[in-house]
Amino acid sequence: MDQTKLYVGLDVHARTINVSVLRGEKKPEEWQLANEPKSVAALARRLRREAGDSVVCCYEAGPTGFGLKRTLDAKGIDCRVIAPALIPTKPGDRVKTDRRDARNLAHLLRAGLLTEVHQPTERQESVRNLTRGREDAVAARKTAQVQLSGFLLRAGHHYGKSTWTREHRCWLRSLSFEEVGDQAAFDGYLQRVEMADEHIRLMEQRLSDIVASEEYAPEAGLLRCFRGIDTVTAMTILGELGDITRFGSPDQLAAYVGLVASEHSSGPRTRRGGITKTGNEHVRRVLVEAGWHSIRPYRVGAPLRRRRKGQPGWAVAMADKTGSRMSRRYRHLKERGKPSQVAVVAVARELLAAICVVNQELWPTRNHDLWPTPCGTSDRPGRYGGLSISARLSSQSPPPLRSPRAGTGAGRVAGGSSPPR
Repeated sequence: MDQTKLYVGLDVHARTINVSVLRGEKKPEEWQLANEPKSVAALARRLRREAGDSVVCCYEAGPTGFGLKRTLDAKGIDCRVIAPALIPTKPGDRVKTDRRDARNLAHLLRAGLLTEVHQPTERQESVRNLTRGREDAVAARKTAQVQLSGFLLRAGHHYGKSTWTREHRCWLRSLSFEEVGDQAAFDGYLQRVEMADEHIRLMEQRLSDIVASEEYAPEAGLLRCFRGIDTVTAMTILGELGDITRFGSPDQLAAYVGLVASEHSSGPRTRRGGITKTGNEHVRRVLVEAGWHSIRPYRVGAPLRRRRKGQPGWAVAMADKTGSRMSRRYRHLKERGKPSQVAVVAVARELLAAICVVNQELWPTRNHDLWPTPCGTSDRPGRYGGLSISARLSSQSPPPLRSPRAGTGAGRVAGGSSPPR
Protein backbone atom coordinates (compact mmCIF):
# COMPACT_ATOMS: atom_id res chain seq x y z
CA MET A 1 0.00 0.00 0.00
CA ASP A 2 1.23 3.46 -0.91
CA GLN A 3 1.64 5.21 2.44
CA THR A 4 1.89 8.65 0.84
CA LYS A 5 -1.21 8.58 -1.35
CA LEU A 6 -4.34 10.29 -0.08
CA TYR A 7 -7.79 8.75 -0.59
CA VAL A 8 -10.53 11.31 -0.03
CA GLY A 9 -14.23 10.57 0.38
CA LEU A 10 -16.64 13.48 -0.09
CA ASP A 11 -20.27 13.46 1.00
CA VAL A 12 -21.64 16.38 -1.01
CA HIS A 13 -24.81 18.31 -0.27
CA ALA A 14 -26.16 21.62 -1.52
CA ARG A 15 -24.71 23.59 1.43
CA THR A 16 -22.03 21.39 2.99
CA ILE A 17 -19.35 18.85 2.11
CA ASN A 18 -18.17 16.22 4.59
CA VAL A 19 -14.53 15.24 3.98
CA SER A 20 -12.75 12.05 5.07
CA VAL A 21 -9.04 11.62 4.22
CA LEU A 22 -7.18 8.30 4.44
CA ARG A 23 -3.39 8.11 4.46
CA GLY A 24 -1.87 4.67 4.92
CA GLU A 25 -2.96 3.01 8.18
CA LYS A 26 -3.52 6.26 10.03
CA LYS A 27 -6.85 7.22 11.49
CA PRO A 28 -9.00 9.13 8.97
CA GLU A 29 -8.98 12.90 9.15
CA GLU A 30 -12.54 14.20 8.98
CA TRP A 31 -14.08 17.64 8.82
CA GLN A 32 -16.93 19.58 7.24
CA LEU A 33 -16.74 22.60 4.96
CA ALA A 34 -19.21 24.84 3.14
CA ASN A 35 -20.05 23.95 -0.44
CA GLU A 36 -18.75 27.25 -1.78
CA PRO A 37 -16.05 28.08 -4.37
CA LYS A 38 -13.68 29.55 -1.76
CA SER A 39 -13.95 26.51 0.52
CA VAL A 40 -13.50 24.07 -2.37
CA ALA A 41 -10.43 25.99 -3.57
CA ALA A 42 -8.96 25.87 -0.04
CA LEU A 43 -9.60 22.11 0.09
CA ALA A 44 -7.77 21.62 -3.21
CA ARG A 45 -4.78 23.66 -2.02
CA ARG A 46 -4.60 21.67 1.21
CA LEU A 47 -4.70 18.31 -0.56
CA ARG A 48 -2.07 19.38 -3.11
CA ARG A 49 0.15 20.72 -0.33
CA GLU A 50 -0.02 17.46 1.64
CA ALA A 51 0.32 14.93 -1.19
CA GLY A 52 1.00 16.73 -4.47
CA ASP A 53 -0.34 14.65 -7.34
CA SER A 54 -0.84 11.55 -5.16
CA VAL A 55 -4.45 12.46 -4.34
CA VAL A 56 -7.64 10.79 -5.51
CA CYS A 57 -11.08 11.73 -4.24
CA CYS A 58 -14.64 10.72 -5.01
CA TYR A 59 -18.25 11.52 -4.29
CA GLU A 60 -21.62 10.01 -5.18
CA ALA A 61 -23.49 11.07 -8.29
CA GLY A 62 -26.53 13.09 -7.33
CA PRO A 63 -28.40 16.37 -7.73
CA THR A 64 -25.23 18.44 -7.34
CA GLY A 65 -24.03 17.19 -10.74
CA PHE A 66 -20.48 17.30 -12.07
CA GLY A 67 -19.61 20.85 -11.06
CA LEU A 68 -17.43 19.83 -8.10
CA LYS A 69 -15.55 17.27 -10.19
CA ARG A 70 -14.82 19.80 -12.92
CA THR A 71 -13.61 22.31 -10.32
CA LEU A 72 -11.25 19.83 -8.63
CA ASP A 73 -9.99 18.47 -11.96
CA ALA A 74 -9.13 22.01 -13.05
CA LYS A 75 -7.07 22.41 -9.86
CA GLY A 76 -5.10 19.20 -10.48
CA ILE A 77 -7.05 16.89 -8.16
CA ASP A 78 -8.12 13.49 -9.50
CA CYS A 79 -11.84 13.41 -8.70
CA ARG A 80 -14.27 10.63 -9.57
CA VAL A 81 -18.07 10.54 -9.52
CA ILE A 82 -19.38 7.21 -8.24
CA ALA A 83 -22.57 5.34 -9.13
CA PRO A 84 -24.57 5.25 -5.86
CA ALA A 85 -26.51 2.07 -6.75
CA LEU A 86 -23.25 0.12 -7.16
CA ILE A 87 -21.67 1.04 -3.82
CA PRO A 88 -21.18 -2.11 -1.68
CA THR A 89 -23.23 -2.06 1.53
CA LYS A 90 -23.37 -4.20 4.66
CA PRO A 91 -26.83 -5.72 5.26
CA GLY A 92 -26.57 -5.26 9.03
CA ASP A 93 -25.48 -1.63 8.96
CA ARG A 94 -28.35 0.45 10.37
CA VAL A 95 -26.51 3.71 11.07
CA LYS A 96 -26.18 6.33 8.36
CA THR A 97 -24.67 9.79 8.76
CA ASP A 98 -22.91 12.15 6.38
CA ARG A 99 -19.66 11.61 8.27
CA ARG A 100 -19.89 7.82 7.99
CA ASP A 101 -20.80 8.06 4.31
CA ALA A 102 -17.66 10.08 3.53
CA ARG A 103 -15.51 7.66 5.54
CA ASN A 104 -17.04 4.66 3.80
CA LEU A 105 -16.36 6.19 0.37
CA ALA A 106 -12.71 6.76 1.25
CA HIS A 107 -12.23 3.13 2.40
CA LEU A 108 -14.01 1.68 -0.65
CA LEU A 109 -12.03 3.97 -2.97
CA ARG A 110 -8.77 2.69 -1.52
CA ALA A 111 -9.99 -0.90 -1.91
CA GLY A 112 -10.94 -0.32 -5.56
CA LEU A 113 -14.58 -1.35 -5.03
CA LEU A 114 -16.29 1.70 -6.51
CA THR A 115 -17.72 2.12 -10.02
CA GLU A 116 -17.19 5.47 -11.71
CA VAL A 117 -19.94 6.98 -13.85
CA HIS A 118 -19.29 8.44 -17.29
CA GLN A 119 -18.78 12.19 -17.21
CA PRO A 120 -20.40 14.08 -20.09
CA THR A 121 -18.86 17.21 -21.51
CA GLU A 122 -20.51 20.51 -20.66
CA ARG A 123 -21.94 20.63 -24.18
CA GLN A 124 -23.42 17.14 -23.87
CA GLU A 125 -24.80 17.95 -20.43
CA SER A 126 -26.53 21.06 -21.80
CA VAL A 127 -28.23 18.91 -24.47
CA ARG A 128 -29.28 16.46 -21.77
CA ASN A 129 -30.74 19.28 -19.69
CA LEU A 130 -32.66 20.54 -22.73
CA THR A 131 -34.21 17.14 -23.54
CA ARG A 132 -35.11 16.54 -19.90
CA GLY A 133 -36.57 20.03 -19.67
CA ARG A 134 -38.77 19.21 -22.62
CA GLU A 135 -39.93 16.03 -20.85
CA ASP A 136 -40.85 18.11 -17.81
CA ALA A 137 -42.73 20.58 -20.01
CA VAL A 138 -44.68 17.76 -21.68
CA ALA A 139 -45.61 16.37 -18.25
CA ALA A 140 -46.68 19.85 -17.10
CA ARG A 141 -48.84 20.25 -20.21
CA LYS A 142 -50.48 16.89 -19.59
CA THR A 143 -51.30 17.91 -16.02
CA ALA A 144 -52.75 21.23 -17.22
CA GLN A 145 -54.84 19.45 -19.86
CA VAL A 146 -56.26 17.01 -17.31
CA GLN A 147 -57.13 19.85 -14.94
CA LEU A 148 -58.84 21.82 -17.72
CA SER A 149 -60.82 18.78 -18.85
CA GLY A 150 -61.91 18.14 -15.27
CA PHE A 151 -63.08 21.72 -14.86
CA LEU A 152 -65.09 21.59 -18.10
CA LEU A 153 -66.70 18.31 -17.07
CA ARG A 154 -67.79 19.83 -13.76
CA ALA A 155 -69.15 22.83 -15.63
CA GLY A 156 -71.21 20.63 -17.94
CA HIS A 157 -69.15 21.07 -21.13
CA HIS A 158 -68.16 17.85 -22.88
CA TYR A 159 -66.46 17.63 -26.27
CA GLY A 160 -67.67 14.44 -27.89
CA LYS A 161 -64.80 13.93 -30.36
CA SER A 162 -61.02 13.55 -30.13
CA THR A 163 -59.52 16.11 -27.79
CA TRP A 164 -56.57 18.48 -28.21
CA THR A 165 -56.91 18.61 -31.96
CA ARG A 166 -57.08 21.91 -33.84
CA GLU A 167 -60.89 21.75 -33.85
CA HIS A 168 -60.96 21.01 -30.13
CA ARG A 169 -58.76 24.00 -29.36
CA CYS A 170 -61.00 26.26 -31.46
CA TRP A 171 -63.97 24.96 -29.49
CA LEU A 172 -62.17 25.76 -26.22
CA ARG A 173 -61.51 29.36 -27.27
CA SER A 174 -65.19 29.79 -28.16
CA LEU A 175 -66.39 28.89 -24.64
CA SER A 176 -67.59 31.54 -22.21
CA PHE A 177 -69.11 31.45 -18.72
CA GLU A 178 -71.67 33.66 -17.03
CA GLU A 179 -70.05 33.57 -13.60
CA VAL A 180 -66.93 35.68 -13.18
CA GLY A 181 -65.21 33.03 -11.07
CA ASP A 182 -65.82 30.29 -13.64
CA GLN A 183 -64.49 32.46 -16.47
CA ALA A 184 -61.37 33.37 -14.50
CA ALA A 185 -60.69 29.73 -13.65
CA PHE A 186 -61.21 28.65 -17.25
CA ASP A 187 -58.89 31.38 -18.58
CA GLY A 188 -56.21 30.33 -16.12
CA TYR A 189 -56.40 26.63 -17.06
CA LEU A 190 -56.37 27.40 -20.78
CA GLN A 191 -53.48 29.82 -20.42
CA ARG A 192 -51.39 27.16 -18.66
CA VAL A 193 -51.96 24.74 -21.55
CA GLU A 194 -51.05 27.35 -24.17
CA MET A 195 -47.95 28.44 -22.25
CA ALA A 196 -46.79 24.82 -22.03
CA ASP A 197 -47.36 24.43 -25.78
CA GLU A 198 -45.22 27.47 -26.49
CA HIS A 199 -42.52 26.30 -24.07
CA ILE A 200 -42.33 22.91 -25.80
CA ARG A 201 -42.25 24.53 -29.24
CA LEU A 202 -39.31 26.76 -28.31
CA MET A 203 -37.30 23.86 -26.86
CA GLU A 204 -37.97 21.68 -29.89
CA GLN A 205 -36.80 24.53 -32.12
CA ARG A 206 -33.61 24.75 -30.10
CA LEU A 207 -33.11 20.98 -30.47
CA SER A 208 -33.51 21.34 -34.24
CA ASP A 209 -30.77 23.99 -34.23
CA ILE A 210 -28.45 21.69 -32.28
CA VAL A 211 -29.13 18.79 -34.67
CA ALA A 212 -27.86 20.95 -37.53
CA SER A 213 -24.61 21.81 -35.69
CA GLU A 214 -21.26 20.32 -36.64
CA GLU A 215 -20.99 18.35 -33.42
CA TYR A 216 -24.28 16.45 -33.68
CA ALA A 217 -25.27 16.49 -37.36
CA PRO A 218 -23.43 13.26 -38.38
CA GLU A 219 -24.74 11.07 -35.54
CA ALA A 220 -28.23 12.56 -35.41
CA GLY A 221 -28.52 12.21 -39.18
CA LEU A 222 -27.78 8.48 -39.01
CA LEU A 223 -30.22 7.91 -36.16
CA ARG A 224 -33.00 9.75 -38.01
CA CYS A 225 -32.69 7.20 -40.84
CA PHE A 226 -34.54 4.70 -38.64
CA ARG A 227 -38.31 4.61 -38.60
CA GLY A 228 -39.66 5.99 -35.34
CA ILE A 229 -36.66 8.27 -34.65
CA ASP A 230 -36.76 11.99 -35.37
CA THR A 231 -35.12 15.03 -33.79
CA VAL A 232 -36.33 14.71 -30.19
CA THR A 233 -35.65 10.97 -29.90
CA ALA A 234 -32.25 11.24 -31.59
CA MET A 235 -31.11 14.08 -29.33
CA THR A 236 -32.42 12.28 -26.25
CA ILE A 237 -30.33 9.23 -27.13
CA LEU A 238 -27.20 11.25 -27.91
CA GLY A 239 -27.60 13.57 -24.94
CA GLU A 240 -28.15 10.78 -22.42
CA LEU A 241 -25.61 8.26 -23.73
CA GLY A 242 -22.87 10.64 -24.84
CA ASP A 243 -20.08 8.67 -26.51
CA ILE A 244 -21.69 5.33 -27.42
CA THR A 245 -18.31 3.93 -28.50
CA ARG A 246 -17.40 3.47 -24.82
CA PHE A 247 -19.66 0.42 -24.73
CA GLY A 248 -17.83 -2.73 -25.76
CA SER A 249 -20.85 -4.38 -27.37
CA PRO A 250 -24.60 -3.95 -27.94
CA ASP A 251 -25.10 -6.28 -24.95
CA GLN A 252 -23.44 -3.79 -22.61
CA LEU A 253 -25.46 -0.90 -24.03
CA ALA A 254 -28.73 -2.83 -23.65
CA ALA A 255 -27.84 -3.63 -20.03
CA TYR A 256 -26.99 0.04 -19.41
CA VAL A 257 -30.48 1.19 -20.40
CA GLY A 258 -32.23 -1.73 -18.63
CA LEU A 259 -33.53 -3.53 -21.72
CA VAL A 260 -32.21 -6.99 -20.81
CA ALA A 261 -34.14 -9.72 -19.04
CA SER A 262 -33.72 -10.10 -15.29
CA GLU A 263 -32.65 -13.49 -14.01
CA HIS A 264 -32.73 -15.36 -10.71
CA SER A 265 -31.18 -18.78 -11.29
CA SER A 266 -29.66 -21.23 -8.85
CA GLY A 267 -28.48 -24.79 -9.34
CA PRO A 268 -30.50 -26.60 -11.99
CA ARG A 269 -33.28 -24.03 -11.91
CA THR A 270 -33.26 -21.17 -14.46
CA ARG A 271 -35.74 -18.39 -13.96
CA ARG A 272 -35.90 -15.25 -16.09
CA GLY A 273 -38.28 -12.37 -15.61
CA GLY A 274 -39.09 -8.97 -17.08
CA ILE A 275 -36.54 -6.39 -18.09
CA THR A 276 -34.33 -5.01 -15.34
CA LYS A 277 -35.41 -1.36 -15.87
CA THR A 278 -32.07 -0.25 -14.42
CA GLY A 279 -29.86 2.46 -15.84
CA ASN A 280 -31.05 5.33 -17.98
CA GLU A 281 -34.86 5.45 -18.05
CA HIS A 282 -34.98 8.36 -20.52
CA VAL A 283 -33.29 6.37 -23.31
CA ARG A 284 -35.36 3.30 -22.48
CA ARG A 285 -38.58 5.28 -22.77
CA VAL A 286 -37.83 6.81 -26.18
CA LEU A 287 -36.62 3.46 -27.55
CA VAL A 288 -39.85 1.77 -26.50
CA GLU A 289 -41.84 4.62 -28.05
CA ALA A 290 -39.94 4.11 -31.30
CA GLY A 291 -40.53 0.36 -31.04
CA TRP A 292 -44.28 0.87 -31.20
CA HIS A 293 -43.91 1.80 -34.87
CA SER A 294 -43.10 -1.85 -35.55
CA ILE A 295 -46.69 -2.92 -34.94
CA ARG A 296 -47.36 -1.85 -38.56
CA PRO A 297 -45.74 -3.43 -41.65
CA TYR A 298 -42.52 -1.69 -42.60
CA ARG A 299 -42.66 0.93 -45.31
CA VAL A 300 -40.81 4.15 -46.07
CA GLY A 301 -43.07 7.19 -46.06
CA ALA A 302 -42.43 10.70 -47.30
CA PRO A 303 -41.23 12.13 -43.92
CA LEU A 304 -38.69 9.31 -43.54
CA ARG A 305 -37.44 9.81 -47.11
CA ARG A 306 -36.89 13.51 -46.36
CA ARG A 307 -34.90 12.68 -43.20
CA ARG A 308 -32.68 10.31 -45.19
CA LYS A 309 -31.60 12.85 -47.80
CA GLY A 310 -27.82 13.22 -47.83
CA GLN A 311 -27.16 10.20 -45.59
CA PRO A 312 -24.76 7.40 -46.63
CA GLY A 313 -26.28 4.51 -48.54
CA TRP A 314 -25.04 1.87 -46.09
CA ALA A 315 -26.84 3.61 -43.23
CA VAL A 316 -30.11 3.81 -45.16
CA ALA A 317 -29.81 0.15 -46.18
CA MET A 318 -29.14 -0.88 -42.59
CA ALA A 319 -32.10 1.17 -41.34
CA ASP A 320 -34.34 -0.57 -43.89
CA LYS A 321 -33.01 -3.98 -42.88
CA THR A 322 -33.50 -3.19 -39.19
CA GLY A 323 -37.03 -1.85 -39.70
CA SER A 324 -38.11 -4.92 -41.68
CA ARG A 325 -36.65 -7.28 -39.10
CA MET A 326 -38.29 -5.40 -36.22
CA SER A 327 -41.72 -5.72 -37.88
CA ARG A 328 -41.16 -9.43 -38.54
CA ARG A 329 -39.99 -10.01 -34.98
CA TYR A 330 -43.01 -8.22 -33.56
CA ARG A 331 -45.41 -10.34 -35.63
CA HIS A 332 -43.50 -13.51 -34.69
CA LEU A 333 -43.72 -12.76 -30.96
CA LYS A 334 -47.41 -11.92 -31.25
CA GLU A 335 -48.05 -15.23 -33.01
CA ARG A 336 -46.36 -16.98 -30.09
CA GLY A 337 -48.87 -15.35 -27.74
CA LYS A 338 -46.64 -12.64 -26.27
CA PRO A 339 -48.37 -9.43 -25.08
CA SER A 340 -47.90 -6.36 -27.25
CA GLN A 341 -45.83 -4.61 -24.58
CA VAL A 342 -43.39 -7.53 -24.36
CA ALA A 343 -43.03 -7.72 -28.15
CA VAL A 344 -42.42 -3.97 -28.43
CA VAL A 345 -39.67 -4.05 -25.79
CA ALA A 346 -38.02 -6.92 -27.65
CA VAL A 347 -37.93 -4.95 -30.92
CA ALA A 348 -36.70 -1.89 -29.00
CA ARG A 349 -33.64 -4.00 -28.09
CA GLU A 350 -33.15 -4.73 -31.79
CA LEU A 351 -33.25 -1.02 -32.52
CA LEU A 352 -30.74 -0.27 -29.76
CA ALA A 353 -28.32 -2.84 -31.21
CA ALA A 354 -28.57 -1.17 -34.63
CA ILE A 355 -27.92 2.25 -33.07
CA CYS A 356 -24.80 0.87 -31.38
CA VAL A 357 -23.52 -0.53 -34.67
CA VAL A 358 -24.03 2.59 -36.79
CA ASN A 359 -22.39 4.72 -34.11
CA GLN A 360 -19.31 2.50 -34.07
CA GLU A 361 -19.16 2.66 -37.87
CA LEU A 362 -19.26 6.47 -37.74
CA TRP A 363 -16.23 6.72 -35.41
CA PRO A 364 -13.45 7.11 -38.06
CA THR A 365 -15.27 10.10 -39.64
CA ARG A 366 -15.81 12.02 -36.41
CA ASN A 367 -14.27 15.38 -35.66
CA HIS A 368 -11.96 14.21 -32.86
CA ASP A 369 -11.55 17.75 -31.56
CA LEU A 370 -15.25 17.65 -30.63
CA TRP A 371 -15.35 13.95 -29.63
CA PRO A 372 -12.13 12.98 -27.75
CA THR A 373 -10.75 9.51 -28.34
CA PRO A 374 -11.73 7.12 -25.51
CA CYS A 375 -9.00 5.85 -23.21
CA GLY A 376 -6.85 3.12 -24.71
CA THR A 377 -7.86 3.75 -28.34
CA SER A 378 -6.49 5.85 -31.15
CA ASP A 379 -8.63 4.83 -34.11
CA ARG A 380 -11.78 2.75 -34.30
CA PRO A 381 -12.70 0.99 -37.50
CA GLY A 382 -16.11 -0.66 -37.62
CA ARG A 383 -15.96 -2.82 -34.52
CA TYR A 384 -18.95 -5.02 -35.21
CA GLY A 385 -19.02 -5.01 -39.00
CA GLY A 386 -15.37 -5.84 -39.68
CA LEU A 387 -15.09 -3.29 -42.57
CA SER A 388 -13.99 0.31 -42.32
CA ILE A 389 -16.41 3.10 -43.09
CA SER A 390 -14.75 3.74 -46.46
CA ALA A 391 -15.45 0.15 -47.44
CA ARG A 392 -19.04 0.56 -46.33
CA LEU A 393 -19.49 3.72 -48.39
CA SER A 394 -17.97 2.10 -51.48
CA SER A 395 -19.99 -1.10 -51.20
CA GLN A 396 -23.21 0.67 -50.07
CA SER A 397 -23.99 -2.43 -48.04
CA PRO A 398 -25.18 -2.47 -44.44
CA PRO A 399 -22.91 -3.91 -41.72
CA PRO A 400 -24.11 -7.12 -40.11
CA LEU A 401 -26.18 -6.57 -37.00
CA ARG A 402 -25.72 -8.46 -33.77
CA SER A 403 -28.63 -8.12 -31.40
CA PRO A 404 -28.21 -8.34 -27.62
CA ARG A 405 -28.21 -11.92 -26.48
CA ALA A 406 -30.84 -11.36 -23.81
CA GLY A 407 -33.93 -13.53 -24.02
CA THR A 408 -37.37 -12.34 -25.00
CA GLY A 409 -38.41 -11.81 -21.39
CA ALA A 410 -39.45 -8.20 -21.15
CA GLY A 411 -41.39 -6.18 -18.66
CA ARG A 412 -44.71 -4.66 -19.53
CA VAL A 413 -43.94 -1.17 -20.73
CA ALA A 414 -46.94 0.91 -21.66
CA GLY A 415 -46.88 2.91 -24.84
CA GLY A 416 -48.57 3.47 -28.16
CA SER A 417 -47.88 4.13 -31.80
CA SER A 418 -47.43 7.80 -32.61
CA PRO A 419 -45.51 9.94 -35.12
CA PRO A 420 -41.74 9.89 -34.55
CA ARG A 421 -40.36 12.78 -32.52
